[in-house]
Amino acid sequence: MTGSTVEVPQLGDRARLLDNPFYVLELAADCTRAEVERAGQKLLAMLEIDLGGARTYPTPFGSGRRDAAKIREAMAELRDPQRRLFHELWVLGRPWTSTALAGADPVDEGGFSAARSALGWRS
Repeated sequence: MTGSTVEVPQLGDRARLLDNPFYVLELAADCTRAEVERAGQKLLAMLEIDLGGARTYPTPFGSGRRDAAKIREAMAELRDPQRRLFHELWVLGRPWTSTALAGADPVDEGGFSAARSALGWRS
């Protein structure tokens, strides 16, 4: 990292989502730092004793594979505020869903025809 810029790894959208720390740790984007630490430690302990469900995690593209290194990397990414914001945007933006675009239908919200009245203009 140089200055105030964040170096973004050059991954495809699919890889970026599969390896998103929020998915790896199975946490919501609004989780606290304590929740990140707790989830990471819990998953590391589950891997250590080889409990079921510790090796895979759900993503929008199916299951991802999880190991101790990936858990530690996810925890480190979410400890850094700038890196965390980057990952939050990918999770909250949901660029993989067509419903995100479908919900922004301008006709449902009045569209351009309602713009004049919304701005106080008379027709």
